[in-house]
Amino acid sequence: MVKSKFLCACTAFLWLAFGVCQAAVTEAPEKTHIALAVGGKAGLYYLPLTIAEQLGYFKDEGLDVTISDFAGGAKALQALIGGSADVVAGAYEHTITMQSKGQDIRAFALMGQAPQISIGVVSSKAREFTSAKDLKGMKVGVSAPGSSTNMAVDYFIGQAGLKPSDISVIGIGTSAGAIAAVRGGQIDAISNVDPVMTMLEQHGDIKVVANSRTLKGTEKLFGGPMPAATLYAPEDFIRKYPKTVQALTNAIVRADRWLQKAGPSDIVKTVPEAYLLGDRALYLASFNKVRDAFSPDGIIPESGPRTALKVLASFDPEIHPAQIRLGETYTNEFVKEADARFP
Repeated sequence: MVKSKFLCACTAFLWLAFGVCQAAVTEAPEKTHIALAVGGKAGLYYLPLTIAEQLGYFKDEGLDVTISDFAGGAKALQALIGGSADVVAGAYEHTITMQSKGQDIRAFALMGQAPQISIGVVSSKAREFTSAKDLKGMKVGVSAPGSSTNMAVDYFIGQAGLKPSDISVIGIGTSAGAIAAVRGGQIDAISNVDPVMTMLEQHGDIKVVANSRTLKGTEKLFGGPMPAATLYAPEDFIRKYPKTVQALTNAIVRADRWLQKAGPSDIVKTVPEAYLLGDRALYLASFNKVRDAFSPDGIIPESGPRTALKVLASFDPEIHPAQIRLGETYTNEFVKEADARFP
């Protein structure tokens, strides 16, 4: 009798183990080697991506992610369109822009619920600056032409009646190159992200005249919530590799949630030393300025895409709101599954 019960228990255990293994195989990503493009990874804008990488969240999901860092989001998007990247960590609004060009790209995980972009005027010209109109004729540094930092300054001057052609846009990256461009007199104004903007501001190199570092600042600059950094991919990729997309989403949602609880020491220990720009205190000050800009759960709010479409249409004549299918530029399907996994 005892032997019979033991055999039954062993059989039950083996079937349970088989079921668990089978589930693991079922949930394994279809494509494990992922080429991911990003523009300006050292910026706080992409901090959730760095956290997912440094804490091994992608590896936990069975993924081998190779991250290629470009000067700006527009360059990362080019890598995707050119076929050298599978997925991009980039600004949500690129999905709208590409749909207007006949390319179906969809965002599937949110890292930033505010863009964290600041616009500043170099100190030598700050005294004469009174409104966005004063940027007319200026050389404005952005991470890369066509990037979200470019979009932000185009919208900013557009609200003052200027056109994108009224300024000269220069790509300067998002790290040491951006700082050198300001201090070397190559530009008159700058649209960029932290920690670069905080460093320039604290050292008296620029005067910040507009920013979306916080939800309140985003509302003031863009007139509503503005989704920022996301993971996005071609619709064909998402349909072909849904378990891979789910694995990528799981890693980003874990990173989003980790950031909600992380303290200063956690951040400094996790972020690569080179990203601190030689000043840990300044990096942490920058992080505190943008802390509420990070998504708490990866969900793209329904009102956000509407704001993005309004902003883009205000200065890009190729974007006709009536022709944009907003529901096809993003999905929360994978995030909801991830949220169920990491309650």
